[in-house]
Amino acid sequence: MVKVIGIYGSPRKKGNSDLLLDSALRGAQEQGADVKKIYARDLKISGCRGCDGCEKSGKCVVQDDMQDIYHFLDDAGVIILSSPIFFYGLTSQIKALIDRGQAMWWKRKLSRGSKDKKKNYGGRGYLIAVGATRGQNLFEGAQLTARYFFDALGMSYEGGLFFRGIESMGAVKEHPEALQEAYDFGKEVVTIG
Repeated sequence: MVKVIGIYGSPRKKGNSDLLLDSALRGAQEQGADVKKIYARDLKISGCRGCDGCEKSGKCVVQDDMQDIYHFLDDAGVIILSSPIFFYGLTSQIKALIDRGQAMWWKRKLSRGSKDKKKNYGGRGYLIAVGATRGQNLFEGAQLTARYFFDALGMSYEGGLFFRGIESMGAVKEHPEALQEAYDFGKEVVTIG
């Protein structure tokens, strides 16, 4: 059974990215996936201090809600991040969680040794993002951040779903084709590989 983690990055409950991730996770669950939901907005997570406390052990020294999240990230076969786009990037709520992935990067580096530079990916990561504008580069920053977060976790970044021109809270409900696409996407990510 595939373990799928959905990480909700919106500061708003029932916002557009929440609704899209709900649809994707419903699709994954209907394919038999074991689904876990993590709401970044409900967690008390400090930003990465850059203290290098994780450099020797691969464990973050900051004691907050992130300590409860690490084992979920470690066990996931698939992770789907969702976020609205704020200033052409991910929200601060999900970015704090992502930045704390530094400990997992060190954990991987320490376990494989400094000479082994191969990227042995053990899972797949995806991103669902929604933006109000229609800018050509709207999702580039978010995708770069997602790509390197998944790399730190030892997962490959496989792309995702990106929706432009959807702004007000819940407006995605006026786009049933987007919700259906997210549902189908959730089913598909479980059956790949």
